[in-house]
Amino acid sequence: MQMKLSMPFLVIALTFGTTALAQRIKGSDTVLPLAQMEAEQYGKKTKNTVTISGGGSGVGLSALLEGTTDIAMSSCPMKFHEKDKLKNAGKNIIELIIAYDPLAVIVHTSNPVKQLSREQLEGIFTGKITNWKEVGGQDLVITCYSRETSSGTYEFFKEHVLTHKNYSKRTLNLPGAALIVQSVSQTKGAIGYVGFAYIEKTVKALAVSFDGKTFVKPTIASAKNKSYPVTRPLYFYMEKKNEVKYKEFISYVMSSEGQKIVSEIGYVPAR
Repeated sequence: MQMKLSMPFLVIALTFGTTALAQRIKGSDTVLPLAQMEAEQYGKKTKNTVTISGGGSGVGLSALLEGTTDIAMSSCPMKFHEKDKLKNAGKNIIELIIAYDPLAVIVHTSNPVKQLSREQLEGIFTGKITNWKEVGGQDLVITCYSRETSSGTYEFFKEHVLTHKNYSKRTLNLPGAALIVQSVSQTKGAIGYVGFAYIEKTVKALAVSFDGKTFVKPTIASAKNKSYPVTRPLYFYMEKKNEVKYKEFISYVMSSEGQKIVSEIGYVPAR
């Protein structure tokens, strides 16, 4: 069962007990609700302290570089310049995929458009397509909502859907996925993209095609069988020397119990 996320998960802190294991987790707002639930259940079992905050994948990786977090959450793989900075700082980093997420393209529920190709999405978010009638919809101006530049979701969408092209200057960047859902639900001509766990009944998820022929809606099943073309890994990044702080928590996240939580949140288990 997918857990619905109706509140903006921008900064969340959970504290259990006094032991400093997996003490600080920071980064991706996509991974945030999963980390929150994992920490809650882990805390009940172990009474260990877990403090969680969002802000975006880039924020988490910067905190890892600065030594102000033990685990950085990210919704995209670490970039070369980020790896280089960490290496130059003498940090040996471990990368762990904890789940997979079918990234959903969402529109207002009144929008008659049901599917878009990758080329159409590229045209919309780069500003070449500005009216829904150009893609079979109503004569209505398109309003694009995106994540902010520090977001791993922003980077993933730019790389895999826009093929590295720049977003239109008219694109409105928002600091959280829940805010994109809220904004799209209140704007008839809107379009945006969010992690699957954030989908609400107040918006409509579109089927997407990368070959222009087969259109697939984002579901857990289509992510598992890899038929949905915009599915991405979700990551934890950690410094090897601090393994004693997070080892027990990581073991819980990757256990059968922890991976069951992945499904409950609305993502696809990594194992």
